Parts: sequence; structure tokens; C-alpha cells
Amino acid sequence: MSAPLYNDIAEGPANCHGHWLRARDGVRIRLALWNATGPRGTVFLLPGRTEYVEKYGRAAGVLATAGYATLSIDWRGQGLADRALPDRQAGHVDDFAEYQSDLDTALAFARAENLPEPFYMLAHSMGGCIGLRALMRSTAFKAAAFSAPMWGILIVNWMRPLTRLIASAARTFGFDRRYAPGTGPAIYVTDSPFAGNSLTTDPEMWDYMRRQAVVQPALSLGGPTFGWLNAALAECHALQQMQSPATPAIVGLGRNERIVDTTPIHRRMADWQGGRLDLYDACEHELIMELPATRNAFLASAVALFEAKR
Repeated sequence: MSAPLYNDIAEGPANCHGHWLRARDGVRIRLALWNATGPRGTVFLLPGRTEYVEKYGRAAGVLATAGYATLSIDWRGQGLADRALPDRQAGHVDDFAEYQSDLDTALAFARAENLPEPFYMLAHSMGGCIGLRALMRSTAFKAAAFSAPMWGILIVNWMRPLTRLIASAARTFGFDRRYAPGTGPAIYVTDSPFAGNSLTTDPEMWDYMRRQAVVQPALSLGGPTFGWLNAALAECHALQQMQSPATPAIVGLGRNERIVDTTPIHRRMADWQGGRLDLYDACEHELIMELPATRNAFLASAVALFEAKR
């Protein structure tokens, strides 16, 4: 069924469509499809926490120029997908397996619509956590490119044991749907100044993200709940115990990364056969929203990987 897709603020290719789908548990998610007939394959663009499909319209344009279709997802609990709580600003899931259901639904859609193959993955932050689990479960993707993947939660070392204890106790004591400490309903790009932000060093891309949040505030999301934090910590821990998949992959990481824990990234990429870690000087968390030289270099590396693995 057709869904809204705000391409005026996404600035993606004109050939685009929004779709509503139901995951197997009945939760409604939204897909965006750009350049559906891209002859070189389809890139599944997996957003991070708080994000929505329109944020990657410009990236879809770069991929379209390279000959690829782009399929992106509003994960449950964000964008225009169903949200779990009456407080729409609170980001919540009980278990990260719920996101796998969303991705499985998108894969089934791509196959039913005969989207061009091969399928590739381009995943950012939380999308990188979801994407890594998907690579371990499935051989659907020929190659994967990760931007600052959330393979660990950045917590001060002395706080880690206490954070895990509180997060795991949240459901037992009935506060798992409350905001995690230090967070709330505020939207980062509208409530924070550009100076000193932890996402990008590019003021133009900051304004791009801010305009989207102002024009379509229903797309935005605030902080995570204790329940989301507990689920994220559990998933990151589980993934850290598993060997890397055989899928060829690259990871792009800014040297100024302040959102995700970089230690699990370095550890995994040190022994991922067929994997490569690229570090970007003077860059923050969002390489795809960074200055043109950085975002173009990262996307060019992703496309080169996809081309090499056709």
C-alpha cells in the first residue's frame, strides 16, 4: 500500500515511492524506494536510531547515479512506522529481534517486487547492529558497507556494570518504558547548536537534517528508553561473542567518533576476513552527512565494493 514519502525534503531521485508494510507481528513499517529499476542491483540502506527514510534521499541520488536502486526502512518506533508507546518521542523496543522482523519484511517485499539483484547493504549506526545480525542469519546480501556501526554502546568504563544492572532490572521493576538517564523527548538537531555537535562537521548537512525535522516533525524521535538500552546492550554483547560473517564488508569510521563505542569495531575488523576498516580524519559520527569530500569518498568506497562483488 502506498505511503507518504516527503521527497521535497529528502532531495532524492524523482523516481521514488513510499510503501506501508506489516511485519509478521503486525507492526506497520514504512519503506522508501528510489530508482527501482537501477540496473546494477539494490542497496538496502539501513538507518540509525532516531532516523527515517527521507534523511537518505541525497545518498539515494548518489547510488542512483552509480546505477543502483535504494530501498530504505523506517524501523518500528521511528519515522512514520508504528511507535510502541503513547509518548511518540520515546524510542523503544523490547528486543532487537523485532528489527530483524522489519528487515525480513523489506527483503520479502524486494523479492515480491522483483527489485534488481544483487542485493547490497549500506548501514549506519544502529542500522549497522541490525545489519551485522542479518549477515549472520542470511546470505541475501552480496556485500555490506557500514558507517560507524553500533557494535557497542559508548558508556564510561566505571559506569558499565551499573548501567547493565539498571537496564536489565528495568522491566522487573516497571520502568523499562521510561527515558534512559540523560535523555528525554528533545530532538537533537533542533535543540542543539551546530557548534560542538557530535554528528557532522558540515553546516550545510546539519541544516539539511534540521530542515527535515522542522518541516516534518512527525519523523523525529527523542531519547531511548531503559528497555531499548537493555535490548541494545544485550544484542551488542551477543554479537561480540560471534565470528564475523563471510560477507565482504567495509567500515567507515570518523576519528572524532563520540556516539558509538569504537573498541568493538576495531576488534572485529582486525580479523574480519574480507573486511576493511577505513578511518576518516576530523570526522564525526555521520559520514554520509559529513563534508562533501568525506561523504563522497565513503559512498565511492561502498560502490566500489559493490561493483567488485557483482
